[in-house]
Amino acid sequence: MKKHIAGQAAVYLILIVAAIFALYPVVYSFFLSVMKPEEASAFPPSIIPHSFNPANFIDVFGIVPIAAFIGNTFLVSGIVMVGQLITASLAAYAFAKMDFKGKGFIFSLFVASMMVPWEVTMIPNYLTVRSLNWLDTYQGLTVPFLATAFGTFLLRQFFLQLPKELFEAARMDGCGHIRYFLLHVLPLSRPAIGTLAVYSFLNTYNSYLWPLLITNSEMMRTVQIGISMLEFQESTSWNLVFAGITLVILPSLLLLVFGLKQLVRGMAAGALKG
Repeated sequence: MKKHIAGQAAVYLILIVAAIFALYPVVYSFFLSVMKPEEASAFPPSIIPHSFNPANFIDVFGIVPIAAFIGNTFLVSGIVMVGQLITASLAAYAFAKMDFKGKGFIFSLFVASMMVPWEVTMIPNYLTVRSLNWLDTYQGLTVPFLATAFGTFLLRQFFLQLPKELFEAARMDGCGHIRYFLLHVLPLSRPAIGTLAVYSFLNTYNSYLWPLLITNSEMMRTVQIGISMLEFQESTSWNLVFAGITLVILPSLLLLVFGLKQLVRGMAAGALKG
């Protein structure tokens, strides 16, 4: 009994230490964001701020259009998230519940595409977007990412776990594929759909290379690109840089917290219904 308690205490201690290491960059970024310029640039650096200067956040809005950057990023991330949920759920249902010729081979191609590095397709995607005159547009930022092999694979595996008896009973009641998909499969698949939604949104929100490649105007920039505009060649006010970083990561952190909470509720509801 004592060994079991000691083992649990050791596990919790390791988890606490790991959580401290994971949270430290975020907390320190917030501390730097409220420091005065001389304190943020001091050496050795201060870990805990000796002053509280929230005016840094207001100054950031005056230096760069950070609100426009955040709005662009939320719009692009939302469009990509909705697009991936629609295409992935429809494709996953076809692979899981419908029979057609070549289904196994086509699904194997989907899975194989997950092994292709994104850098390999970046140049072909760029040439395609340029040929369509989609550079520096929302179409160029969103359309190449509206479909996802990972999301299709994730939802298909979840759809396969749904009882076959449910589908047979629905068919006996005259329920077709579309009605069964909308009224039965999607409500029971909230855990997987919530997982894909959070993953898709945060992945697009943190995207850097693709927006840097196809956007030129300042008003089309996303936050990951726009935050670099706070650094100047002559001098850099690190308190303002970290104030901008705090403004950028705060929405994603809040979304992650509330998204995971909703995800856990969906998993519990799905388990009870399953």
